[in-house]
Amino acid sequence: MPPFKAAKNLPLVVLPHGGPESRDNIDFDWQTQCLASRGYAVLQPNFRGSSGYGEVFVEKGFGEWGRKLQTDLSDGVRWLAAQGTIDPKRVAILGASYGGYAALAGATLDPDIYRCAVSIAGVSDLKSMTGFELDNSAGKQTRRVRYWKQFMGDAKTFDAVPPARQADKAYCPILLIHGTDDTIVPIDQSKRMEKALKAAGKPVEFITYKGQDHWETVGSHRIGMMTSALAFLEKHNPA
Repeated sequence: MPPFKAAKNLPLVVLPHGGPESRDNIDFDWQTQCLASRGYAVLQPNFRGSSGYGEVFVEKGFGEWGRKLQTDLSDGVRWLAAQGTIDPKRVAILGASYGGYAALAGATLDPDIYRCAVSIAGVSDLKSMTGFELDNSAGKQTRRVRYWKQFMGDAKTFDAVPPARQADKAYCPILLIHGTDDTIVPIDQSKRMEKALKAAGKPVEFITYKGQDHWETVGSHRIGMMTSALAFLEKHNPA
């Protein structure tokens, strides 16, 4: 929560974590604090598939990319709106890695929730992403490849939930941010999304950071990435 505002009718940024088998806790988080300092309430939901709640909870996320993993986020938005904590007309979504996918899916697959979306190193096309993983493992069914397939679900459904293949459904402005040296989610994922959005005539901005990796370890680029994200949020979902 922003420290200088009453907890009522606030602008919101949904900040889904990466993974998706990871979790957020109440420890210090630099992105959350940065956003709150600008006047935004921040929602960090541990949606189904998150770690820390047992194996059954993780398994509830299998096959739910773009589906229940996504509606868990917007259910949180609706709950906060019902409490009067946030203004449902002033909601944005920002995330990195899987969170970047969730931001893109929110802007394409979950209509009329968000005013804008920021994807940092996000997955945009499940079929090409699994192909990238297979290439990196020399075509072998490694544990990492099996992990991606478990969460992404049946390959026959891959055309239904990748944001890059649903770009014509984008209903709000999208900012793509990606480091050129990302070896976990290749920059091609953001390039595909930009190309698809432009082909569909949808508003998109794309910023690259030379030498930045998936973990945002280059501090100067990390500051630059967040500065760009804040400028975009303040333009399309002002606090």
